[in-house]
Amino acid sequence: MSFLAPFFLLGALAVGLPIFLHLIRRSARDQVPFSSLLFLQPTPPRVTKRSRLEHLLLLLLRCLIICLLALGFARPFVQRATLADPAAARGAKVILLLDRSASMRRAGVWPAALARARAALAETGPGDQVAVYTFDDEVRAFLSFDEWAALPADQRGPVLSKRLDSLQPGWGATHLGHALTRAAEAFSDADRRQPNAGQHRLVLVSDLQEGARLDGLQGYDWPKGVTVRVEAVRANKPTNAGLQWLPETADAPAAGADPGLRVRVSNSANSARESFQIHWDGVAAALPQDVYVPPGQSRVVPAPKLPPNVTAERLVLTGDDDDFDNTVYVLPPQAEQVAVTYLGDEPATDPGQPLYYFQRAFQATRRRTVTVTAHSAAAPLSAAELAATRLVMVAAPLPEASVATLRDFATNGGTVCFLLRTNATAATLAALAGVPDVAVTDQAPTSYAMFGTIAFDHPLFASLADSRFNDFTKIHFWKYRRLDPAQLPGARVLAKYDNGDPAFLELARGHGRLLVLTSGWQPADSQLALSSKFVPLLYAILELAGGLHGQVTQGVTGEPIDLAGALPAGAGAAAGLVVTRPDGGTVTLAAGQTQFAGTEQPGLYSVAAPGAPLVRFAVNLAAGESRTAPLPVEELARLGVPLQAAAPAPQEQAARQRRLHDNELESQQKLWRWLTLAALVVLLLETLLAGRATLTAPVQLEGKV
Repeated sequence: MSFLAPFFLLGALAVGLPIFLHLIRRSARDQVPFSSLLFLQPTPPRVTKRSRLEHLLLLLLRCLIICLLALGFARPFVQRATLADPAAARGAKVILLLDRSASMRRAGVWPAALARARAALAETGPGDQVAVYTFDDEVRAFLSFDEWAALPADQRGPVLSKRLDSLQPGWGATHLGHALTRAAEAFSDADRRQPNAGQHRLVLVSDLQEGARLDGLQGYDWPKGVTVRVEAVRANKPTNAGLQWLPETADAPAAGADPGLRVRVSNSANSARESFQIHWDGVAAALPQDVYVPPGQSRVVPAPKLPPNVTAERLVLTGDDDDFDNTVYVLPPQAEQVAVTYLGDEPATDPGQPLYYFQRAFQATRRRTVTVTAHSAAAPLSAAELAATRLVMVAAPLPEASVATLRDFATNGGTVCFLLRTNATAATLAALAGVPDVAVTDQAPTSYAMFGTIAFDHPLFASLADSRFNDFTKIHFWKYRRLDPAQLPGARVLAKYDNGDPAFLELARGHGRLLVLTSGWQPADSQLALSSKFVPLLYAILELAGGLHGQVTQGVTGEPIDLAGALPAGAGAAAGLVVTRPDGGTVTLAAGQTQFAGTEQPGLYSVAAPGAPLVRFAVNLAAGESRTAPLPVEELARLGVPLQAAAPAPQEQAARQRRLHDNELESQQKLWRWLTLAALVVLLLETLLAGRATLTAPVQLEGKV
């Protein structure tokens, strides 16, 4: 017999009370009327030499009532063996999620993370299923549930320990939100393959730095039964400052003074220092620059000036405790040279002609220079003259030989934009479109025409689809040329005038295209050249033609790089591109592939393609990795992560388990009810017996005259 509240057994000591009451003598309580009491004096009861216990059965009943009540309040139960936890017998599913982002390279962090990981694995039982995932900007399965199950039980620990010894932190950013949700989904996937109602424990080992991305956690529906335990590791020293390069915008004007390279220096919120230096690596003639950054703040400063005719590619920060984020690799972008050919006979200085506005629409910037080459329409046109261009603007009738050259140009992927200025150009349009004839008539509206319908889903007008820019009603057309789109089989009308006549058409020609504008943009035909839509429209045509490549000079670790814009058209289509990494290793892409996803380390990369110049680009660390101050665990709880409460000590946990087991047994048996009922029965017997004893007791009167 065991008791939940054994201290109530002390109440059994109250049995001495009825014994004491039975041992003392009391005056008779009964009063009998008697005459002449005035002359009598009360005489106290005689006290014998020793007390005698009377009514022993009544005494025993009263003592039994007190004992039964004391036992009932002590909540007794019959002890039984503790049953094994069914969930524990089935075994738990455990996922160890190990952070290997760039911030884990700080001194003391990675060894501490491995120690925490081994300790968490040591806590698993023989019936548990274990999986290990690593994460930075991506989540990778280091050891799946199936691989764990395939290993012999006595080899799981050594094999996993050996694998952990070979693991090192990478250079990726910390996408913590994606890692947590992906691990939670791994539990669901494992349950679908092997249903198990056991526990689901997720152990996160990370430095939990505030620069970690928490995308996807807010509102995420966590699977039922998943608990997350956070094992946060800390660096030996807190001070960490980071360096990031700030690229200039693509539309920065080419004229004016060069502002120079700018960088951002950010200092961690828990830093103990605030003074740092930046300098060019390997350039002794360039003086270092002092930077003052208070903890938790950042400063944008110009990079130290380089001596004339000296180039450098590594900018270094000094003054903090960890150097994993102290280097920036810099490749200043070279101005992209874009060639456009204009076929027409008008002078470039005449403001009444299309060429005048066409040349002035493309302004040179530090990132791009568009060169418009005016070619006489009557002069022969060779394929060699079009080798460096992707866009040809036609504004005049062309000889048959030039038309054949343009047809080949469009078939091979080029874009020809035809300006239908007069009826005389209809024959050239028909020859380019590959049809016998195109009927064209001049139209001069009574007042003016304007765009009525525009296909904003087409790349040509997509940049103007926003409600702030899609108003074309202020562009008036004084005259245009009407043609029936049915004369150009396969043509798509991209824009119509308000009366339904086509204004802009597109016709596929082999791998390229033919664009037709049925009116000119010069003032005699329309207000298009004077509107704010003219320059964006021309750049959209140039981009549609593939003439704008977009310089590839900077990237971020873990993010793919599209090399198509950095190489000539068709480069790598046959043999594939060869990318050389900073460590000297090479990666050969498949033929025609231009997407490179191997940016796993910071540094300078180079791309080689047959018949193309060598292209280089730099990859730097993500800026968020420099924010190494600890992230409060409460932030994860606020975002809905089901954090596990702190685990008690083994002795405390065993005692707690015993208490829960005893409570469950006592609640099932409920012996206190029977004891209370027995006490009530005994009380009833005691009442009956006491009443009977009182009625039969003799009355004694004593006194003297």
